[in-house]
Amino acid sequence: MRRHWILLFVMIVLVLLVDQVTKRLVMENMLVGQTITPIPALTPFFQITYSHNTGAAFGFLPQVGDLFLIIAVVVVVVMIYFYRRVPENGHFSRIAIGMICGGALGNALDRLQHGRVIDFIHYQIPGVISNVSNIADHAVVLGVIIIFIESWLLERKQKQVETVSIEGQSDSADGL
Repeated sequence: MRRHWILLFVMIVLVLLVDQVTKRLVMENMLVGQTITPIPALTPFFQITYSHNTGAAFGFLPQVGDLFLIIAVVVVVVMIYFYRRVPENGHFSRIAIGMICGGALGNALDRLQHGRVIDFIHYQIPGVISNVSNIADHAVVLGVIIIFIESWLLERKQKQVETVSIEGQSDSADGL
């Protein structure tokens, strides 16, 4: 059980570290609004654009930034509470909860330090969508997706076990 808590701590620290280091590199080497094309072949679909975000992940609801600081703390508390209830075979969910907590804390730390979140990963489909986010945002989203997929797979596996068990009991009763 202790190794599960170590895994959570390591994932939180890893996401926080990568998130904060990448944001620091962007802040020290770019001007707000500046765009760099690290892979010219992917332009305009992927670029690095330094921007500030006072709203939620991916720039939603920019007017209520302080509320998202509170929500981030609540999310971390809820995730840690939920972590104790992850089934023993929920290995990916354990990693995902660490990703979600690390991402939430990464953006919360930005809000405390800078009054806003630092974004720089710029994806766009011209004429359809343009979005600037960061490692923390991606960690949260990927973590949620992983939890949903693993929960679905574990539930599906459990149903298969129950079906085999019921069929086995039926075969035993027929043999009497």
